[in-house]
Amino acid sequence: MSKYEETARRWPELWQCLSRARRSGRLAHAFLIRSDLPRSREEFAVALAMLAACPAAAESGVPCGDCRACRQLENGSYPELYHLFPVGRAYQIQVGDRQNPEPNTVRYFEDQFFLTGTSGAACKVGIIHDADRMGDEAQNALLKTLEEPPPETLIILTTGNVSALLPTTRSRCQQLSLPENRIEFDFPGHEELAAVLCDLYFQGCGDVLAAERAAARMIALAGRLREEAEKQVREEWQGRLEAAAAVDGTLSKRLEKQQESAAAGAYMKSRAAFLSMVHTFFAQLYLLSVGVSRESLANPEIMVLPSDSPLKPERAAKVLRETEKLLFDLRFNVNEELAYRTFALQSALC
Repeated sequence: MSKYEETARRWPELWQCLSRARRSGRLAHAFLIRSDLPRSREEFAVALAMLAACPAAAESGVPCGDCRACRQLENGSYPELYHLFPVGRAYQIQVGDRQNPEPNTVRYFEDQFFLTGTSGAACKVGIIHDADRMGDEAQNALLKTLEEPPPETLIILTTGNVSALLPTTRSRCQQLSLPENRIEFDFPGHEELAAVLCDLYFQGCGDVLAAERAAARMIALAGRLREEAEKQVREEWQGRLEAAAAVDGTLSKRLEKQQESAAAGAYMKSRAAFLSMVHTFFAQLYLLSVGVSRESLANPEIMVLPSDSPLKPERAAKVLRETEKLLFDLRFNVNEELAYRTFALQSALC
């Protein structure tokens, strides 16, 4: 099943509207896709690119999924597909130098749409991943292109936090909302992390040694994230790089640089998901302690708790405050191992 078929199955009404717009020649040139799940918004972005670039879609309003453009967009080797990722420890999308912009910056990304294409592709597509990681300067630099892009250009912004974008950015895009009302925790070690957090709360209560063991396990799991992110990106991009090398050497080099940026971004996303799961676990633990039903939780699957241990709202609230302090401290340049150990010790003493 192609990405288009999968997303059309999940959001049929939305795709009916988009297909009619494509058929009538009224498809917008800039979209803002909002979803809590990164996988949903990335797959939807590719499917939307297929809708815009497929030659058959102009007549039927539905991408065929079998033409060269559709296949290349599916496997990531479409020569006129440009990605922009957040990078670095701050996980930010940089604006770039005005005269000589660096790759994977907003100004470099914009430049690609004003260059003459040599691949024969009918449509240029740009996807900005986690667009909320653009600062005000980067967003303002993008406004002109969002408002008046070159002909046959599609720009897609994806985000899980649309409120972080400037009103001027949002107003220049057709907004598409894919409500999920939950988070998928699929980073390496997520199942073990749930068990560690359970042990920290129940076995670590008043037991400093048990809290230290839990902290050591958290540190080990957090330490695996970068290595696993780089491995995952290498595997995901291998076919894309091989397909690009067979098409165009310049495209292959460009994708290699994008792969490096994608690996840095994948690590920061995994780290954010790791910390989000820590917060979600203790937030849901507090909700359970005050009588909220398990069925009402957004992520009940991570709450594998001992049945014979009572939940006291006072302690659950204190540990939740320690969790929020941990997340606040990790926003700064601190020793992460020390931060985790401090959090575990303070939680044990609650």
